[in-house]
Amino acid sequence: MSLIVRDPFETLTPLRDAMSRLFEESFVGPRSDLLTSQAFPVDIYETDDQHAYVVEATIPGTKPENIQITAVDNTLTIRVAEKQEEKVKKGNYVRRERYEGERLRAITLPTTIEAQKVEATYEHGVLTLRIPKTEAAKPKQIRVQVRQAIGSH
Repeated sequence: MSLIVRDPFETLTPLRDAMSRLFEESFVGPRSDLLTSQAFPVDIYETDDQHAYVVEATIPGTKPENIQITAVDNTLTIRVAEKQEEKVKKGNYVRRERYEGERLRAITLPTTIEAQKVEATYEHGVLTLRIPKTEAAKPKQIRVQVRQAIGSH
């Protein structure tokens, strides 16, 4: 019979890991993903007729005049510049997650687009862009011609 040596603290390791996560996500310090995720989320899809792309970007609390959109070739850039105004002192922050400053999102689309025909609307914190494809990028129906075989009646 062999003897197996066990660590008496092995069962406490999951508890220690859970406590570490608790402190990392608590008010002691911000989570690392919040420090780096200053971009805003977007959804991109094609219209049913496949003649355009639609981009929906969630940018709550942003004034439309602080949104700048540029389109070149197949790249769309959305820039949001929140003005950093002098604010009334609210006390010492325990946690601060709302980003102020400039946020930028560059999106490369699979085909070239009609940059001068991009339409933008902003409602309830969602920026919606309708981006038409160029004529060359739009799918075309090709008619199949049937030829009669020689000698058939």
